[in-house]
Amino acid sequence: MSSVPERSEIADEYMWDLTDLFADDEEWEEAYEDVEERLADLEAYEGRVTEDAETLEEVLELRESIMREVSNVAAYARMRKDEDTTNQTYQALAARSQSLAADASSVASFIEPELQELDREAIDAFVDENPELETYEHYFDDVLRMKPHTRSAEIEALLADLSEVTGAAGDVYNMLTNADMEFPAVDDPEGEPQRVTLSNFAKLQKHPDREFRQRVYEAFYDEWSEFRNSVGTAYKNSVKADSKLAAARNYETAREAALDGPNVPIEVYDTLVDTVEDNLDVLHRHAELKRDCLGVDDLKMWDLYAPLAGGESPEVDYEQAREYVIEAVAPLGEAYQERMAEGLQSRWVDVYETANKQSGAYSGGTYDSQPYILMNYQDDITSMYTLAHELGHSMHSELTSEEQPYVYSGYEIFVAEVASTVNEALLTQHLLETVDDEAFRRHVLDEYLERFRSTLFRQTMFASFEHRAHELSEDGEALTPDRLDGIYHDLKSQYYDPADVDDRIAREWMRIPHFYRAYYVYQYATGISAANAIVERIDEDGEEAAADYREFLRSGSRGYPLELLKTAGIDMSTPDPVESAIDAYDEMVGEYESLQ
Repeated sequence: MSSVPERSEIADEYMWDLTDLFADDEEWEEAYEDVEERLADLEAYEGRVTEDAETLEEVLELRESIMREVSNVAAYARMRKDEDTTNQTYQALAARSQSLAADASSVASFIEPELQELDREAIDAFVDENPELETYEHYFDDVLRMKPHTRSAEIEALLADLSEVTGAAGDVYNMLTNADMEFPAVDDPEGEPQRVTLSNFAKLQKHPDREFRQRVYEAFYDEWSEFRNSVGTAYKNSVKADSKLAAARNYETAREAALDGPNVPIEVYDTLVDTVEDNLDVLHRHAELKRDCLGVDDLKMWDLYAPLAGGESPEVDYEQAREYVIEAVAPLGEAYQERMAEGLQSRWVDVYETANKQSGAYSGGTYDSQPYILMNYQDDITSMYTLAHELGHSMHSELTSEEQPYVYSGYEIFVAEVASTVNEALLTQHLLETVDDEAFRRHVLDEYLERFRSTLFRQTMFASFEHRAHELSEDGEALTPDRLDGIYHDLKSQYYDPADVDDRIAREWMRIPHFYRAYYVYQYATGISAANAIVERIDEDGEEAAADYREFLRSGSRGYPLELLKTAGIDMSTPDPVESAIDAYDEMVGEYESLQ
């Protein structure tokens, strides 16, 4: 049986170095206790926020100092837990850090309601009196914008206190799927049992042996069926929490609340779904191409991940992947390229899958630390693209932290997914231009098509699913597992019309962790659309467009998402970027067809 290595078997150079945050758990404890003690200092400002310009600056700076340390405490605990999700010591640290974050948010919750007692003229007078407050101009604008949806200081404190409870469904789901569920082993074509995991399922679905893919597919989704009531209950309560929290802030729906946070108009969401669903014929063309390349009469659900190129992915070890990705970002400028290379040498990345490690991949870290990337690298082309993707996030964070004060150091997911996908597009261009091996090139082109399929079309399908689920719940209808299966099966049948959509695939919604972050997934689809348009600009205008893009990356959250994207020359208020992305996808499908 193939085995997943223990963490102790991995060389240090392939593991992230968390000492940039804390040298050890003892230092973490000291920071935790320091934050706890300092909360009283912040609490002492309640009722005094708008006393005068100097006091306003003091309270904002104190809050930022505390929240920076809370962020460090939470990041360290989370990443230690993610190294081994069964480690109860770090489960406890993560739980304590979540409680600390909730306490800090609760204590600080009086600040914005007090600010909202002022009007724009009064805030401008404070800025004139104390020029240090000019830094907060966009922040003040955002606070005043949210006045209709901000409650009294008492209710804001209560909502902050309840954050752990309202997020409990996602925590339960995460522990169930990463620590408690164990998928079966399936015999490969050589008769060797292969353990199926959340991390390797997609890779196993690319195996050239169709019967093996089918066995993996059936075993995987049959295991989910054993937990359908638990997962269904978790998701039902997550949806209810979304809607209840929205109502508490005077929104009519969870979607309205989720999109108003980053100030993204509802029309952007609807335009995305409508534009994609009006162009499903392009996705159907890709599905028909896959059916023909595989030489099968019916495209089954266990065929969807199988490569057009045939056979397993060419092996790409981690060192080669790093080299390719660094070379690929050359159009973004020498300084960008060198900073990325330095980061990869500085143990930003926790590379390989190990026993009980958190599945998937993400880019983390804090304003005060280096970026950190969790991966489960599988020595294939897909993993190379995932590395490029997460490095896009990390470089976005690096450039923002270097340029912006802490108040703007974060950035909305709506723009975050642009940076990651620009890197993917540049990697595709680089590999197709520089690699001569025809089999490798076919796999790269296939990877590009699969990422477009799974990011633009699949994530839009997910967006449609979660919106329908929320609408039903908000209309008072029960979200049973059967009902959710039915919604998902109908959508899968619509999106993959040329394929044989069986009953097992109706459970796919159960394995999507992003559904526990309300109205999150659509931003992958808008992100790839914007990224495609940015790369087209760089191809046409060279350094001028690259400079605009770097300026966008350095802006952090000092502006609303649609405004920031206009810095890079992209207008997401129109369907143009989505239509352009679909055209690019269609062109690549045609290019692959020409190779047949």
